[in-house]
Amino acid sequence: MSLNVKIASGRASKVLAEKIAKAYNQELVNVEMLVFSDGEFQPAYCENLRGSDVFIIQSTFPPADNLLELLYLIDAARRASANRIIAVIPYFGVARQDRKDKPRVSIGAKLVANLLTVAGADRIITMDLHADQIQGFFDVPVDNVYASRLFLPYLRQRNFEDLCLASPDTGGTRRAASYAKYLGVDLAIGFKQRPRANEVGTLQIIGDVKDKNVVIVDDIIDTAGTICKAANTIKSLGAKSVRAMCVHPVLSGNAYENIEASSLEELITTDTIPLKRHSDKVTVLSTDKLFAKVINGVISNNSISSLFDYKEFMNSNNIEF
Repeated sequence: MSLNVKIASGRASKVLAEKIAKAYNQELVNVEMLVFSDGEFQPAYCENLRGSDVFIIQSTFPPADNLLELLYLIDAARRASANRIIAVIPYFGVARQDRKDKPRVSIGAKLVANLLTVAGADRIITMDLHADQIQGFFDVPVDNVYASRLFLPYLRQRNFEDLCLASPDTGGTRRAASYAKYLGVDLAIGFKQRPRANEVGTLQIIGDVKDKNVVIVDDIIDTAGTICKAANTIKSLGAKSVRAMCVHPVLSGNAYENIEASSLEELITTDTIPLKRHSDKVTVLSTDKLFAKVINGVISNNSISSLFDYKEFMNSNNIEF
């Protein structure tokens, strides 16, 4: 590949970054991290970046140090006279803070967008933003890639009989409906009432799930409360099996215990966030080739719209370039 392309990574996404760089047939740029005794840190690139297009891979899940590290890496690349700086953020943290839904709260997603732009990012590449309108928070181009490029072929290859796609809540209906449309299967929708964040009150299922192999589709699973409650409810309604599929495995709190104790047979997810621990119920699909293809499209100025064309890839999971 071009010698003017440099791929670097923060510590939070180092494993995924190494796989992306390998898929792009390059080595990661060596980044040295000076850590002070009080926890303050300072990253430094160990090779020349002048005139290069630098792709910096880092998800911004908590702690906030991950976001700060990404900002430092962007700023360091800018001061090293990089030609372009592209922030590759597989999981864009604080995306759930995309609007002012009650008085006296910040719009965190907009604030982070401003920080990334001011730091010097010329472009953002991310996956399955929690809300598509977040792209409009940026004054630089944003490539929002969809994990359906991985999930739909996986479901097709598994060839489940009597398949039914389900959304755990009304907010995810569009995503689940699009999956169901392209697979040509039934759709069910969960209606939940949430008294407070990370807590699910009541949940009802709209649609027929009896004698179906149900796959619940979501973008983020945090404590897994909603998913597990939906799975248990669907199973009690006579479903043959219940699986879940999510892009970003936040899996905080008692998420792993909730999943293990639930009716879920499998959780299918990606590596945008590294798993905190192993679980026999969790299947991870890697995003490395998908991000490598997007990087190749940015460098070669080729269209990446094929990544959003379901018809082109429904019969294949080939992401070679």
